[in-house]
Amino acid sequence: MRTTDFTAAPPQGRATAMFIGATRYSGPLAMLHTIRAWFPMVRQMKRMAGYRWHTVYYQFPYTIGTIAFFSDQDAMLKFARSRHHRDLMCWLTDSGAGNATAGFIRLFTAEPHGYSNGSWRAEDGSLSHMPTWTPLSTEDAGPPVHRS
Repeated sequence: MRTTDFTAAPPQGRATAMFIGATRYSGPLAMLHTIRAWFPMVRQMKRMAGYRWHTVYYQFPYTIGTIAFFSDQDAMLKFARSRHHRDLMCWLTDSGAGNATAGFIRLFTAEPHGYSNGSWRAEDGSLSHMPTWTPLSTEDAGPPVHRS
């Protein structure tokens, strides 16, 4: 059901700011050396006010990425300025370092409304669907969920 109350949702559902990023390392040795900076950075991130949840993904052959959720954009940007994150980014990207060949970060903010169901629905815990889909930008009204 459509809602603006995500208080019963899991941590990532309560977040309003998210980043997704990835680094393509120059090779397995650079990936291995990242471990020294990675674990202290994650420990620091988890202790910061506003941290909600994160996960890591891998793409063959040398790309590691992170998706992380924060309570708001300020909390996310404070993490970006943190000592361990700054040290890792400088190690990866300083001119001539040769530790990475590519990288990106995208920042996202949540719309105030969304959907929740069942035990993650703060209003009443009901498990049901909307009668109609949310309209696309080109529609005045969404089509019915159940087909005739």
